[in-house]
Amino acid sequence: MSAFTADYAKASVRISPNHGERVDGQKPDMLILHYTGMPTAEGALDWLCRAESQVSSHYFVHENGDVVQLVPEARRAWHAGKSVWHGNTDINSASIGIEIANAGHPGGLPRYPQMQVDAVIELCRDCGERWSIAPERVLAHSDVAPRRKLDPGENFPWDLLHERGVGHWVSPAPITGGRFFQRGDQGQPVEALQSMLSLYGYGTEISGEFSDKMAGEVEAFQRHFRPERVDGIADFSTIDTLHRLLAALPRYGA
Repeated sequence: MSAFTADYAKASVRISPNHGERVDGQKPDMLILHYTGMPTAEGALDWLCRAESQVSSHYFVHENGDVVQLVPEARRAWHAGKSVWHGNTDINSASIGIEIANAGHPGGLPRYPQMQVDAVIELCRDCGERWSIAPERVLAHSDVAPRRKLDPGENFPWDLLHERGVGHWVSPAPITGGRFFQRGDQGQPVEALQSMLSLYGYGTEISGEFSDKMAGEVEAFQRHFRPERVDGIADFSTIDTLHRLLAALPRYGA
């Protein structure tokens, strides 16, 4: 692909060959945030720009806040892989992918530097305004690919993003005792919880059985919205936080 002009004015351009047409004329209505999960930013950026990697993203954000665009927003970058949200299984065609330089779980979950977080917020706001992306559709890679992916991880400051106008968030309910649901449980209460996860967007099957797959979806939810404890057990804190997030959505709220 020949050189292109960055869609985001503050980005430099480094071309990745890994992209294609957005399928069925889809336009991006999601932002998917990732961490690189590699030891160095330069190594990760180089990998995203190699044809043999078969992966890419639209944007790459360095630790110092520098932003690089690899693929034009009009094109389909290859960042989400096998994933689903609200029934859409081609997340790449419906999203803009943002890779954030961070060693992630393989590197011990290092904190995100403030200058990097500031840059991610500004980039998300710019993309969100230009494409009219709803706050609840700013998502983690782990949201759309539970169990398979963990990024950007439980240290990512979703609460700060929300304070500055990016993403959907409510303060997590405190972790207390009380009834909970976990692997092996079944029945109508589990079915109700599955319905709530599905309504929010997760690819949760409504079966009434708390399976390993469901535990992974609960973990993904916790990693994003209740990161203090990520264990796949649906305790009161998890369920209450999910209920209030749903209530805060325009299509379900009062």
